[in-house]
Amino acid sequence: MKAQHYREMSLDELEGKLEELERHLFDLRSQAVTEKLENSKAVINVRRDIARIKTIMHQSK
Repeated sequence: MKAQHYREMSLDELEGKLEELERHLFDLRSQAVTEKLENSKAVINVRRDIARIKTIMHQSK
């Protein structure tokens, strides 16, 4: 997702999205360990989205 979209969200929405992405990252890592992960790039994309959200949250404080 684009950073501009995250900037338009409130802090509560960002916190919710952050929790959702962290759970999704855990699921992707579990799939990677069991070799059922089809798209290895998905882990990288989720990590980047988490970093974007944390950056925007830090900037807005």
